[in-house]
Amino acid sequence: MNIAIDGPAGAGKSTIAKRLAEQLGFLYLDTGAMYRAVALKALRGRIALDSEKDVEEMLRQTHIDVRHEQGVQKVYLDGQDVSEAIRENEVSKAASAVSALKCVRMQMVEAQRRIAAGRDTILDGRDIGTFVLPHADVKFYLTASVQERAKRRCAELQAKGNACVLEDIQKDIAQRDYNDMHRDFAPLRQADDAVVVDSSRMTVDEVAAHMLRIVREKQA
Repeated sequence: MNIAIDGPAGAGKSTIAKRLAEQLGFLYLDTGAMYRAVALKALRGRIALDSEKDVEEMLRQTHIDVRHEQGVQKVYLDGQDVSEAIRENEVSKAASAVSALKCVRMQMVEAQRRIAAGRDTILDGRDIGTFVLPHADVKFYLTASVQERAKRRCAELQAKGNACVLEDIQKDIAQRDYNDMHRDFAPLRQADDAVVVDSSRMTVDEVAAHMLRIVREKQA
């Protein structure tokens, strides 16, 4: 069984996907982490994020591996654990840019489909239900207001001891939404058969319980 969770940045997709995967005994694949790893390598190599030619050349010498170690997902870039590094705000913005490149999406999508074909899996991202797994058994579109998503992101940064300007985070999220929804190839959009869940006024527990009920109904 495959479950697809799509939606904009900061809607809580990864948090909910992990919770559901644990409750259902499914494999969770954080597809966004794979794009973040590509972005991190491009930033470190000072490669233009909008250059299809340069990024494609970089990809030929790039190995990204997603492993689950003691119940925790780890992302390795060319053999190095970059699980923390890919969560930096600069990398998040860069990921939105490189993920718009067709060469990047095709390579990542091929890997994601291969993983999902082998077992019960939950994938979250921008185009899982529309492009990566169009025949997924259950599709969700998880969203929240820009203001709420910015507050959550700020809280995350502050919890890690980082400074945060709410207005700046809000602008970044709004810009990322626009970029994701207007890219030429596989843009962010709600699949026709997706269940829409607005988490703006819901707790994580409430969202997870609601989505779990829908999955259980499908399993029955």
